[in-house]
Amino acid sequence: MPNSMKPTGDSQDSDLTDILLEAAGELGITLAERELSLFRLYKEELITWNRIVSLVSVKSPLDIPIKHFIDSLTALPLLPREGTRLLDIGTGAGFPGLPLKIIRPDIDLYLLEASRKKVSFLKELIRKAGLTGVTIIHERVEQVINNGRLQESFDCMISRAAFKMPELLSMGLHFLRPEGLLLAMRGPRGEGANQNIGQTIDNKEYCLEKIEDFRLPVSGVSRKIVLYKKL
Repeated sequence: MPNSMKPTGDSQDSDLTDILLEAAGELGITLAERELSLFRLYKEELITWNRIVSLVSVKSPLDIPIKHFIDSLTALPLLPREGTRLLDIGTGAGFPGLPLKIIRPDIDLYLLEASRKKVSFLKELIRKAGLTGVTIIHERVEQVINNGRLQESFDCMISRAAFKMPELLSMGLHFLRPEGLLLAMRGPRGEGANQNIGQTIDNKEYCLEKIEDFRLPVSGVSRKIVLYKKL
């Protein structure tokens, strides 16, 4: 009977498209068919790989489009406008770096991830999506720093709750160029979510630029982005 039938792939794609268009529109982002097609592929790969590898938590139909895709895109207005070399540190399943790359193909994106299984997922997704200008670094952060690699190589470094704030700031001293930006994406109760965070660092090394407080479109979940500039 029709009421007992599971949604078809086409209806699921339509639902994803509608959610993304509404949420992105609230952020002032226009999604063309190219971007929507890439996000559909991204979702399909996440669901397929999630059956074998624990990549993301999916508890509701809004989790992938809002909690992962749209949440990643909230950092878009804070990125340098042109010629950005961006390091996503502890990227996991590609968040927030790959959604940002989908919208900003000009970004020279580096994804740093220690998990072999997650790196395998990223490589397959990037291959299927035909994305260029993406470099995957399969190493622990400490190894890269101890080997003196990629020192002061990036205009911007971003991380979505993958590290505690003091660790992230220390990593940024290695990876960021002078005047490079560090974006720390946090939940409402996460470390670094309070207005006194600037007191935890030496102002000779960073300047606290701003703390963005907002709610995600559609879901209304609270989020924060803490933005620093390396001096």
